[in-house]
Amino acid sequence: MRLHCIVEDADTARIAAEGGATVIQLRLKGVPTLELVERGRPIAEIASERGITFVVNDDVEAALALNADGVHLGRRDRGKELAQAAGLLLGISATSPYEAMAAVEQGAEYVGAGPVWLTPTKTDAGSAIGIDGLAEICEVVSVPVVAIGGIDASNAGDCIRAGAKGVAVVRASADAQRVRAALDAAAF
Repeated sequence: MRLHCIVEDADTARIAAEGGATVIQLRLKGVPTLELVERGRPIAEIASERGITFVVNDDVEAALALNADGVHLGRRDRGKELAQAAGLLLGISATSPYEAMAAVEQGAEYVGAGPVWLTPTKTDAGSAIGIDGLAEICEVVSVPVVAIGGIDASNAGDCIRAGAKGVAVVRASADAQRVRAALDAAAF
């Protein structure tokens, strides 16, 4: 869970893998399942070749078609039962301790907490939870917490010190090496 890179294309996935990504998550909002599978194939291959955990965002059927290791779902997304029945690693988003506890009750094996800071990739998120909100979420769940939202090399260590087991980066995926170095410096 250490460095969770969220990508939309194979080039970014390759850069993230070279930068030390431990999880590559395919995230293409609003794309039909068939297109997601087609565009996800080269990303799945990159992850498989390098032994990196591969997760698909929001689409259990695409995750299954791509032989993904897991799926990450929003709080209101459907498919939790299918994901669990298929043995997929299940991640669920949370913006509060209450939502994090509910995610675990629903079978989440990790919680994506955030946005920690405001970011242009999460325009529907409302307000940021901040480091204090992240720490509160980390305190109430027993599964790993992955911080997301505005994470880069300058603040990744703060997330780890707040209790997160990893950070998810979108825009910083191309700068994965610097984020990985910041995580290493945060001393797990």
